[in-house]
Amino acid sequence: MGNDQNINKFIIFCLENYKSALNLSGVQALSDFKDYDVFTYLSNGYEVLHTQGKDYIINDIKDFIAHRKNA
Repeated sequence: MGNDQNINKFIIFCLENYKSALNLSGVQALSDFKDYDVFTYLSNGYEVLHTQGKDYIINDIKDFIAHRKNA
């Protein structure tokens, strides 16, 4: 299991890459992560997600947010 420091680094990696992939401001990307509880999702899914490639992770986050928006 990942320790808190590794999980936090992974979450920052995800946030930065999500922001870049969608050409968002840092404020907007952070707002998306807060509004749709992406932080919890990434933390809970760390063991599997951190082994995936960047593109897979970004697409997974986009899908997660889309499902949360439509829920």
